[in-house]
Amino acid sequence: MAVNNNSNADLELQLLKSLAKRYPNIATASTEIINRRAILSLPKGTEHFLTDVHGDFEQFSHVLKNGSGSVKSKINEEFGNTLSSKEKRALATLIYYPREKMKLILKEEENREDWYRITLYRLVAITRRTASKYTRSKVRKALPPDFAYVIEELITEKAEISDKEAYYNEIINTIISTGRTKQFIIALSELIQRLCIDHLHIVGDIYDRGPGPHLIMDRICDYHSVDIQWGNHDIVWMAAAAGECACICNCIRIAARYGGLDVIEEGYGINLIPLVTLAARVYKKDVTNPTFDIHYGEDYNINDFNLDKKIQKAIAIMQFKLEGQIIKRNPEFKMEDRLLLNKIDYKKGTITIYGKTYKLNDTDFPTIDPKNPYALSEEEQYCIDRLTQAFKNSDKLQRHIRFLYTNGSMYKTFNGNLLYHGCVPLDENGNFQSIEVAGKKYSGKALYDILEYYARKSFSQKCGSELKQKAMDICWYIWCGPGSPVFGKNRMTTFERYFIDDKETHVETKNAYYRLYDREEIVDKILKEFGLGFEYRVEDSKSYTPHTFHSHIVNGHVPVEQKKGESPIKCNGKLLVIDGGFSKAFHKKTGIAGYTLVANSHGIRLVQHEVFESRISAIEKETDIVSDSAYIETYTTRRLVADTDAGLDMQEEISQLEALLQAYRDGTLIEKI
Repeated sequence: MAVNNNSNADLELQLLKSLAKRYPNIATASTEIINRRAILSLPKGTEHFLTDVHGDFEQFSHVLKNGSGSVKSKINEEFGNTLSSKEKRALATLIYYPREKMKLILKEEENREDWYRITLYRLVAITRRTASKYTRSKVRKALPPDFAYVIEELITEKAEISDKEAYYNEIINTIISTGRTKQFIIALSELIQRLCIDHLHIVGDIYDRGPGPHLIMDRICDYHSVDIQWGNHDIVWMAAAAGECACICNCIRIAARYGGLDVIEEGYGINLIPLVTLAARVYKKDVTNPTFDIHYGEDYNINDFNLDKKIQKAIAIMQFKLEGQIIKRNPEFKMEDRLLLNKIDYKKGTITIYGKTYKLNDTDFPTIDPKNPYALSEEEQYCIDRLTQAFKNSDKLQRHIRFLYTNGSMYKTFNGNLLYHGCVPLDENGNFQSIEVAGKKYSGKALYDILEYYARKSFSQKCGSELKQKAMDICWYIWCGPGSPVFGKNRMTTFERYFIDDKETHVETKNAYYRLYDREEIVDKILKEFGLGFEYRVEDSKSYTPHTFHSHIVNGHVPVEQKKGESPIKCNGKLLVIDGGFSKAFHKKTGIAGYTLVANSHGIRLVQHEVFESRISAIEKETDIVSDSAYIETYTTRRLVADTDAGLDMQEEISQLEALLQAYRDGTLIEKI
């Protein structure tokens, strides 16, 4: 026992010596303790939760700019009834789109100097308000370099200046007289956007359906603080970037189906000519099967319609072949029901599945060998080889996917909340479902952890290794396997939806999780599995009063059909399903344009969005997203930095600094002056 105590003491002394390199004396250590304790007493920053954005860049960008109503709230708090609704709307639009809105305003404005002066005062006031709950150091880091000193002077109270108004007026006048007003307005507007949201959570599915996932990724990569919980549509792109062929086919097929091949060709610079050549040669006549019709948006070139149908069908057949190969070499996946090409009677044009024979609505399969249906033709193999190299060699795609790995995970616990995209697989009795992965069975948190392990290995391992191949196969399983937490259904019926009209074959049964997540014992069990409890007390050092807060599960993946009366609030507010159909592809189904969640120092607010008209309309007509919000939880005591994960870490660091102080005072360590 004495040996252990000595060992612990030696380790503690080494840690203190390491800390002493940064804080070499009592003065520096004391100052740091004072600074950190002051930070702990500040209100916590605002967290913004989005999910299932599915490539809808315009709406995504606008929601980031307005912070799901956070900017408007700051305007109302600052100006109350002193500004009209019209003035507030114009000011909000200017903050969202400063370059474009200013250009329109200045075309009509007769007295530019007056407008500049009034606008600058208003923006400075809002900046001061949004910055008030942060330390000067944090605000300073967020300031644009060109105007950092001037902005800091304007938003910081100067007690030593006798005539503050004259001082601030002189700064404003100088900005105008030097001709830098436009740039300064842009800088202040973008700073307000940034300060309104301290941290962004994206709870999965950035990719597919919409025309701008690459633009969303560009925006996220530049965002000041963000984490991502991978959805199955993110995983399929991650695996595609690693070179998994079936996932590459899925990415291209979905892009073709939604008129989004530009994302692949122009967004990521991936050459599709080999695929276009194959599709045009194999399907000399137009593909008449209406299930291959393109679900296009307003920017789609209708002249591409017939060719895109051919591309969609050609890549779909390659996908089914490659998926069959994965299933055959991974019997543990238990996905034999997805081996469909060998169940087709190619002469009769029928397929026998689930004990029943169905007529196919399309029997044109020129690349399938009935005797060996899962083998790629020579031309298909050449095509997939070229596509694989193109995905792996796209610098932009690789950069985006590396960002997803660096800033993302299968799930996350953050400030007492549990975030994941799909579900925690359960059986009908509410027990964690056991899933076999690489020869062992996993459930609950362990299932998430092992799948994340293989997802990371699929990207990090060198090509040709056995682990790389296994990891890529498992990534495909995460995309669409019956035990995948981020898929959460018994099967993905892509083939049936294309080739069988009978809708009974299209059914995809959700995991029992979705039938049980309104039961409190189930949600409590899930929270406990991930190390959380619904009620938790933030314990703290002697100088801080502990507070009790509630944990929540924040969930995406399955759209909440609000128009049918479905609520995103499950289990008395313990679980929040915030997929409300953010992407245009889901608006008809859900009846709205998505939910977002805002968690600030006062509570947690659910925001329901109506359809966003367009960026142009927002600028010219000052149309914001019409949003209704309601507090899920209002804190009885304002939540502080001390109540957050970062605050708990900071308190541990303070304890170490206090131990360092004691070591200086009792002579264990010698100060360096």
